[in-house]
Amino acid sequence: ECIILGFLLALVTTTPGTTPEPTTSGPVTTSGTTPTVSITSTSGTTSSSATTVTSTTTTTTISTSTSRPTATSTAVTPGESWWLCECIKAVCIEDDKVQVIPVVCDPPPKPTCANGLSPVQVIDADGCCWHWECDCYCTGWGDPHYMTFDGLYYSYQGNCTYVLVEEIDKKVDNFGVYIDNYHCDSRDVVSCVRTLIVRHETQEVRLATVTPNTVEVEVTVNKQQVALPYKKFGVHIYESGINRVVEIPELKMNVTYNGLAFSIKLPYSLFGNNTQGQCGTCNNNTADDCMLPNGQIVDNCETMADHWQVVDPSKPQCSPGLVPTKSPSTTTVQPCKQSAICELLLGSVFEPCHSFVNPDKFYKACVFDSCMLPDLDLECSSLQTYAAVCADQSVCVDWRRYTDGVCSYKCPTGKEYRACGPAQQITCKSSQQNETSTKQVEGCFCPNGTMLYDSSVDVCVKTCGEFFLLCLEVAFGERFTVDCQDCICLEGGSGIVCVPHKCPAQEKVTCDGEGFYEVIEVNAEDACCPITTCKCNTSLCTSTAPKCKLGFELQSHIPSGKCCPVYQCVPKGVCVHENAEFLPNSSVFIDKCQNCFCTDNVNASTQLNIISCEHVPCNTTCQ
Repeated sequence: ECIILGFLLALVTTTPGTTPEPTTSGPVTTSGTTPTVSITSTSGTTSSSATTVTSTTTTTTISTSTSRPTATSTAVTPGESWWLCECIKAVCIEDDKVQVIPVVCDPPPKPTCANGLSPVQVIDADGCCWHWECDCYCTGWGDPHYMTFDGLYYSYQGNCTYVLVEEIDKKVDNFGVYIDNYHCDSRDVVSCVRTLIVRHETQEVRLATVTPNTVEVEVTVNKQQVALPYKKFGVHIYESGINRVVEIPELKMNVTYNGLAFSIKLPYSLFGNNTQGQCGTCNNNTADDCMLPNGQIVDNCETMADHWQVVDPSKPQCSPGLVPTKSPSTTTVQPCKQSAICELLLGSVFEPCHSFVNPDKFYKACVFDSCMLPDLDLECSSLQTYAAVCADQSVCVDWRRYTDGVCSYKCPTGKEYRACGPAQQITCKSSQQNETSTKQVEGCFCPNGTMLYDSSVDVCVKTCGEFFLLCLEVAFGERFTVDCQDCICLEGGSGIVCVPHKCPAQEKVTCDGEGFYEVIEVNAEDACCPITTCKCNTSLCTSTAPKCKLGFELQSHIPSGKCCPVYQCVPKGVCVHENAEFLPNSSVFIDKCQNCFCTDNVNASTQLNIISCEHVPCNTTCQ
C-alpha cells in the first residue's frame, strides 16, 4: 500500500490539478497518470486532506479491511474505502479515480471530570486520533466513607453485605464487587469494612481484613487461600505496596484493598452509563448517583445504600427487601475536639496535591472518625486514602512522619518504608523487561542497591542470576527458608540444597464456645504453616437482647474469652410512676393533696429511686 501511495503522491507533485471530485466512503482502486487535488474537512477532531487520482492505464485493486488492508486481485466498486499505511484512507470515486485522504487529528478540548480526577486519553476506534474520557473511580475508607464513581461523598454505617458495583445491562458473566461491613465500636453505631468481594465468571475473590484497623489482608479464591501473585482464568491478584490488587485485564478493571480503604477503577469506554450499586452510576454526573435497584433516584445516598443488601448466610438479620433501620447521622451531635492529624490534610504537608484533588471531603471524614472512634486512630485512613488518590495524580506526599507516630507504618526486617515506590516492584526476573508504568504506591520495598528476587520469593538480593546466587546474601552452611522450602548454602559448587519446609505439630483446636467457628489462616510467624484458630461471628449467637421495663436500660458487654454478648437491664437512676420516668429532684404529681418529688435514695428491692411526698399545708386559721 505504501508503494502505491508514494506513486500517487509523486503524481500530485508533478501534474497540474483539475476539478475535485466529491468525497464518499469505500475501498479504492489505484493507478493512473493524471491527478487532481481537493481539500475536505470533517467535524470534530479529525480533518482530512484529500488527493484524487484519475486512472487511464493499468489498474491495481485492493480489498476493503477494517484494519490495515492488503492488495488483492478483487476489483472494488465506487464508494468503497480502506486504509493505506498509518491513518491514510483511500476512497474509490469511480472506475478510474481514487481519492487519498490523510487523517489529521486536532487535539480535543480537555474536559472537567465530576470526580475531580484528571481525564485520560483514549485512542479512537480508527486507531488514528484520540479523545478524553473520565474513568470510573470509586473509593471507600474509614468507618466507612464513600466517594462514588462521579465523586459524590457520603458516609454509611450499615453492617450487612452490599453491592458496590454491578452492571445494569449484564454484559459480563457473574460480574460484581461487594462489601461486607460490620459494627466496629462497642455501641454498634459505626461500621468498618471486613471483606471486599470480587466476582468474575467462575471465580470469587475475597480480600479479608485479618486484624481490625490494620493493613493485614488475606486473599482467598473460591474459599481457598492462595499465594500471591495469582493468575488464573483472566484474574490477576498481586501485592502493590500496602495494597492487594485484583485486576481483570479483559475488562481493564483494577480493585485495591489494604484493610483500611478500597478503590475500584473501571474504564468509561466499557462501563459508562452501565453501573449500579453503592458506587453510583458512572456517567460524569452526580445527580443520579443515589439510585435504587428499581431505578428510582433518591436525594440521600445513605437511604440508597440500605437498599443494596445482598443475601449473606452469615448474616441472617440482613436480607434484600427488609425495611432498613435508620442509620446514624454522619455529623457528630455534640461538638468534639478532633484529632490534630486531620489538620494535616488542609496544611502545607498536602498542599502540593490541593490543586489536583480537593481535600475537603477527606477532611470531613477524618473529623467524623476522630470524634466517633477516638481510640482507634481510624482518622489515619482518611490521610492514607487522600495520599493514594494524590499518587494516582502523580503527586507524592510523604505524610506519615508528620503524625508523631500515630499513623506510623512498620516494615519487616530487610525492607524499608517509602511513601512512593513502584506499583509493581522490579525483580530479578522482570528487570530485563521494559517497565512503562509510572504509578506509585506506598509500602515496604527493598533497600537501594538491592532488588526483589522474585514476586513469589520475598527476598532482597544484591546480585541477580541463578537461584543459587541467594547464597551471596547468607554465609555458607547457613540455613534459611525460601518459598516454603528449608534451604542450606553449600560450598564446593553445590549451591543451594532445599527440602520441603516441615511444620511443627499443632495442638488440636476446638471451638466450643457459642459464636466461635474454626478457620484456617496464615501463621504470622511462619507463613508456610497455616494454623487453625477460633474466630468469633456474633451472628451465630442465639441469645437475644431482653426488653427492659420502665426505669431500666439495656447494657451489653462481651466477657473476656467469649464471643457472644451478655445482656442485662440496669437501673437508670430515676423514679417511676404511672408509666412515666422522673429524674431526681423533679416534681411527681400523685394527687392534689400531696407535694411529691423524686429523690436520690434508691429502693433496695425495686432498684428504683424513691418518691417522697408531703401533705399540702392547709390553712387552719378561721374567722
